[in-house]
Amino acid sequence: MPSFDIVSEVPLQEVDNAVNQASKEIDTRYDFKNSKSRLEREENIITVIADDDYKLEQVLEVLRVKFVRRQVDHRAISYGTVEPAAGGLVRQKLTVRQGVEQELAKKIIKLIKDGKLKVQAAIQGDAVRVTGKNRDDLQAVIALVKGGGFDLPLQFTNFRD
Repeated sequence: MPSFDIVSEVPLQEVDNAVNQASKEIDTRYDFKNSKSRLEREENIITVIADDDYKLEQVLEVLRVKFVRRQVDHRAISYGTVEPAAGGLVRQKLTVRQGVEQELAKKIIKLIKDGKLKVQAAIQGDAVRVTGKNRDDLQAVIALVKGGGFDLPLQFTNFRD
């Protein structure tokens, strides 16, 4: 029986490249001269440190531009709260969301079931597996999920016929 997986994957190498390019631009820009603004990345967390709220917004804008150029979807980034840091600086943590969370997976399955298509959907780890008898039903599910308006970039992988 044909099947495919609904996943949400962000290429971490592209995120790393975007962070590195943004760091280089911050180091060379005149308006960041004598500034302590910087970016740090550990696994799925990007920490933005800046002198004040205005500089924090400028650093985030540089980072957003680099994400767009590296084709990293902005919906995959979750912005934390701005908090004070040592030395009068401000800090914000950005999380790169990987995988389909349980709550979102349940919404996707509910959307598929409400579509009255002859397919089965099941949560498998951080993905949703959709199985059906014919390819047309699966393509209808893909169109349905694409139009679902979810706040996470979804990809359709592992198509088996």
